[in-house]
Amino acid sequence: MAKDKAVFIGSIDQGTTSTRFIIYDHEARSIGSHQVEFTQFYPEAGWVEHDPMEILESVRVCMAKALDKATADGHNVDSGLSAIGLTNQRETTVLWSKSTGCPLHNAIVWMDARTSSVCRKLEKELPGGKAHFLKTIGLPISPYFSAVKLIWLMENVDTVKEALKKGDVLFGTIDTWLIWNLTGGVNGGLHVTDVSNASRTMLMNLRTLDWDKDALKTLGIPAGILPKIISNSEIVGKIAKGWPITGIPIAGCLGDQHAAMLGQACRKGEAKSTYGTGAFILLNTGEEIVESKHGLLSTIAFKLGPKAPTNYALEGSIAIAGAAVQWLRDSLGIISTASEIEGLAAQVESTGGVYFVPAFNGLFAPYWRDDARGVCIGITRFTSKAHIARAVLESMCFQAKDVLDSMHMDAVEKGVVKDTKESLLRVDGGATVNNLLMQIQADLLGSPVIRPADIETTALGAAYAAGLAIGVWKEDDVFLFGEKHKKPTIFRPTLNEELRKKKAESWSRAVERTFNLADLSL
Repeated sequence: MAKDKAVFIGSIDQGTTSTRFIIYDHEARSIGSHQVEFTQFYPEAGWVEHDPMEILESVRVCMAKALDKATADGHNVDSGLSAIGLTNQRETTVLWSKSTGCPLHNAIVWMDARTSSVCRKLEKELPGGKAHFLKTIGLPISPYFSAVKLIWLMENVDTVKEALKKGDVLFGTIDTWLIWNLTGGVNGGLHVTDVSNASRTMLMNLRTLDWDKDALKTLGIPAGILPKIISNSEIVGKIAKGWPITGIPIAGCLGDQHAAMLGQACRKGEAKSTYGTGAFILLNTGEEIVESKHGLLSTIAFKLGPKAPTNYALEGSIAIAGAAVQWLRDSLGIISTASEIEGLAAQVESTGGVYFVPAFNGLFAPYWRDDARGVCIGITRFTSKAHIARAVLESMCFQAKDVLDSMHMDAVEKGVVKDTKESLLRVDGGATVNNLLMQIQADLLGSPVIRPADIETTALGAAYAAGLAIGVWKEDDVFLFGEKHKKPTIFRPTLNEELRKKKAESWSRAVERTFNLADLSL
């Protein structure tokens, strides 16, 4: 660990609905941060887009404001900032002109469902259908992943077609878009992505950690538009002029869920669940790729240096978690701020038999049903907005339980964990400040939920990766910090087993009601 206390690491945390920049000291404590939300575009039902230029501006603003706050608090950040880590929303897809630096279309967001027809076509044409790429890439064919979003853009957007003919297209997920711009853009910007983000494109071979030539050929994607794949912890390049921070190396990059794993210091056999716009549960399986038999994904956990071993993970992805709370706020007006849902839901002791399944754009793990759509059932004249609010919270927890049950079966079968669920769930992310949500989660799981003192583990993980790359910390320090920063609050189950089982059965019936609803006229 560095002895110089004037060493600081910055972390860009570019999420689905907001961007943050956090500055950490040599003991991984936050000493300044700033966050801004940006626009969500919904051009059609099931479509979700972001403006890549607005995302760039949000990073610029957050950097400047966080630096101002840290300096105002007496920290000499200007001379002590040593490296930048980056973490980002995954799968969200951007195409831009390498000659002008301008996006060729809005970014297609990870939860966007417009590519269902592309997926159906591939499933019919390819041997093995939906499972065609599982052995090599670890992912089913799904609208979730970047490759099908890229195919849609290539087939449907004229500006993309023209740029492809001219050889003037660069592809990237948000990490790639940010790094290219931060390191110079049209003036020598670096076109790279890291192994964790690349593992979510449906184009990277999990074993070689390179673009899979067979997948590129099968999908008709030109290799020349793809970025170079690097590890999660290495010096990538320096931030160019024109940014609030210049000349500082970008030294860490991870997709948000992988960064949270590192921030939670998850070793082999340990898992975390991050509650944000969606919810994402990852279990570190060590250096072994575990192929799920229960609807989960095989993916990268992290690779902490070019020569470091690769840690793999099982993942269960949930499309809609906190986004359901935003829906209550923005679309239904039941609450005026997201934080109000806890008090409203606490007004009732149960949902009164209401079950809400937020399959707005389909269901991810373990169902993988892009034909699903949201339902709210069990409504009576007794039902109030408090019951609906509580059902929304329960929906987040039931979805996590579905994933954890599947994860438990896979992990036990492969010997990754012993036959116990007791240690499977550490939680982080903004929604975990909701104590009622965490108690419901423990009740529905029938096992404890562990919340660390610092719930912003995504940004922290990116900072860890950057600090490792420049020698501020060693790997043992990171896992030591992970233990120290946990200082957990533990939520223990209070629900009796009979009621827990009955509620789970009712939830399963509600989930079944969502299937095959996508094509029904309203």
